[in-house]
Amino acid sequence: MTSLGETIGAIRPVEPGPMAEARAHQERLTKPSGSLGVLEDVAVRLAGIAGTCPAPIPSPAALAIFAADHGVHAQGVSPWPQEVTAQMVANFVAGGAVANAFAAEVGASVTVVDVGVAADLPPAPRLLVRKVAYGTADLSEGPAMTPEQATAALTAGIEVARDLVEAGARCLVTGDMGIANTTASAALICAFTARPAAEVTGRGTGVDDATYARKIEIVRRGLRVNGIAEAGAVPDGPDEALRVLAAVGGLEHAAIAGFVLGAAAARVPVILDGVIAGAAALVAGVLAPDAIGYCLAGHRSAEPGHAAALAHLGLDPLVDLRLRLGEGTGGLLAHPLVCAAARVMHEVATFDSAGVADKGA
Repeated sequence: MTSLGETIGAIRPVEPGPMAEARAHQERLTKPSGSLGVLEDVAVRLAGIAGTCPAPIPSPAALAIFAADHGVHAQGVSPWPQEVTAQMVANFVAGGAVANAFAAEVGASVTVVDVGVAADLPPAPRLLVRKVAYGTADLSEGPAMTPEQATAALTAGIEVARDLVEAGARCLVTGDMGIANTTASAALICAFTARPAAEVTGRGTGVDDATYARKIEIVRRGLRVNGIAEAGAVPDGPDEALRVLAAVGGLEHAAIAGFVLGAAAARVPVILDGVIAGAAALVAGVLAPDAIGYCLAGHRSAEPGHAAALAHLGLDPLVDLRLRLGEGTGGLLAHPLVCAAARVMHEVATFDSAGVADKGA
């Protein structure tokens, strides 16, 4: 078993030398300077992650969908019954979800991880059972998890990342499933970005105005009863980050945070999906600030909290299609763009090699 402390200790900053080399190489390629926009930044980031320029093309990709249930569902924050979490896990395993279709399109593997589904699931080839608990407690009445449960879920995510990389994955993609998890995400984003609840709480899978107002109030109550000031000071240091994660997060948030840490420790890029991944990355960024250097924002979710999380993390989304499905769908769609950014560095000619006059010539 790989411990949380060992993983954090193994994380090193992305390497500035290869990043500078990649930036200089971009300037010599047969294109106007900066003309590939964010993709140039991606290529530079990949060089820093790999520690070499040009970075290897980050393929194949592996999607891990972390599934868990939430006690706050009892407060009526979602129109969907809690049983849908287990039912969707079965759908992922059978290959029938949108994430499966997108993964097939981009050639990514799919692994489903039960870290906290409120049911016993039948064994299946694509399913890993790493269950920490049968869902969380209700965050609006007290801590959603104990610190021990949060640590166990973090460790599960670390180990899944490690195993996927050891099996040959060269890029990891975050996925999630959990009815009511946008409520927990909003609470985490409030806590880690000092934004007010009304600004970062979205409608999730779709709620009416009355339910939406109640959802915002439940987020505020969850912060209040757990001693977290709304729009107050952000968590400072690993101990406080773990406390806040346990108080208002979900088991899948903890596992995804661990997944990010595991990717960083293995020096492999991780493409973040939507608001759940964004909330989890905020946790990872306080546990190990250098881990965010290994993250790429796959897309910007329609959930308002996601934009706040990305801004706080300093990440630019690669896709903005108003997606709000989760599952890893936005991250999967971004993977070909990440690979394209890397391929440019390998295959595009320089002005000198192609005999093309530079603008300054």
